[in-house]
Amino acid sequence: MIIVGCGRVGSGLAVDLAGAGHEVYIIDKNPKSFRRLPPDWRGKAITGFGFDRTHLEQAGASEASALAAVTSGDNSNILTARIARETYEIPQVVARIYDPRRAEIFQRLGIPTVPSVSWTTDQVLRRLAPDQGSWEWTDSTGTLHLVERLLPPEWAGRRLAEVMPPGVRIAAVTRAGTPTLKVRDIVGQEGDSLQLLVTRESEEALRKVLGGGDEAVPLGGSGGGDR
Repeated sequence: MIIVGCGRVGSGLAVDLAGAGHEVYIIDKNPKSFRRLPPDWRGKAITGFGFDRTHLEQAGASEASALAAVTSGDNSNILTARIARETYEIPQVVARIYDPRRAEIFQRLGIPTVPSVSWTTDQVLRRLAPDQGSWEWTDSTGTLHLVERLLPPEWAGRRLAEVMPPGVRIAAVTRAGTPTLKVRDIVGQEGDSLQLLVTRESEEALRKVLGGGDEAVPLGGSGGGDR
């Protein structure tokens, strides 16, 4: 696996992937960036550019199974991702993009992207205003969201699939602290927490059926602090 960019994200990925047993190469134009890697890191560091074929080949691009371009430059990340996909046919490629408008464009071209600004904004909103329908998770296009809502009291005893508006799908239901994915015929009970997949177009419809008073519950717990 190849990581391009040894900043906080890139170095963290390199450490995690190597720790999971993968063979990892990391490329960065600044050799001082490799100081973020621990002394016992088992991968290989290459000083260079991710869009330079010489440096990519030093990192084994011809045999690589995955590449992540996570430098601080959108143009560099996209160029690196396109070369990885089109020249070396690396099957799994992802590019970090700061401009969400660019992210959507390149997503349409078949290059998976992670729009940092959109993701960060969603995370901040979730903590600042949990009752304003902020998103717990957003896909890379910014159009599909995963939210968690408490079951409205009037939904108790009703089949949940019948009360969901178009564009909203139940992903899971947590009942008495235990989540279940068997939701097709589930009937709501007081205290249920609903994990819902929502398209952006269905956001308003979901708010209407839930009413204004239902609060979002942060995924993974009830606390609102940064992780």
